[in-house]
Amino acid sequence: MSQGPTRPAVLGARDAESLVADARRALWVMVTFVAVLWIVQVVNWANDYRLSLEYGILARDVDSLPTILSSPFLHFSWGHIEGNSGPLFVFGFLAALRGVRKFLGVTALIVLVSGFGAWLTHPPDTVGAGASGVVLGYFGYVLVRGLFDRRGVDIVIGLVMALCFAYQFSVLVPGEAGISWQAHLFGFLGGVLGGWVFRDRRDKAATSEVATAPPADTEPATQVSPTVHKADDALG
Repeated sequence: MSQGPTRPAVLGARDAESLVADARRALWVMVTFVAVLWIVQVVNWANDYRLSLEYGILARDVDSLPTILSSPFLHFSWGHIEGNSGPLFVFGFLAALRGVRKFLGVTALIVLVSGFGAWLTHPPDTVGAGASGVVLGYFGYVLVRGLFDRRGVDIVIGLVMALCFAYQFSVLVPGEAGISWQAHLFGFLGGVLGGWVFRDRRDKAATSEVATAPPADTEPATQVSPTVHKADDALG
């Protein structure tokens, strides 16, 4: 009689395959996202950045509220978009690793919280635009996701990101003139909120029972020896 792989090994292989598939999807999502930003930047640059002025967030102007959705796609210079693209890709990729659907929900929440916070707290008669609020939102989400999901791998990823990109915390407070620390701060808070709202609500007990259950495709036996009974009792 041959013996197949154990149940935990099979589940581990499936988890690995699922993670690779999620990573592939996350990669394409972020490549597309960044590509769209650069295409918009070319059009915006060709129009002397009028798009940023027209579709950026005008502080406390009620008519400007819809621009909360458009402002993350707009920038004011090539240096502006270059500074945002790298961190956006890294943090966005990590944020999308646990599923594109969850990632889109987290993104929507970050955009709304960051944009509304900037609209409410920017100095009067100022226009804000740029993806940096979303960048800090993904950063905050990646930091706390593992804690809310109680997943060790994500906790380690969050700690590594916190150490490697600790300088990001400096843009959450007032600093250089012309930099929207308000959008950064509210984006970060939106990411932390997203970690809680979109946390993994799976039933740990149910998951454990499924993982230890015997395979359903075992061959029928006409006789069951006492040894097999003891093995089944151990499993139970």
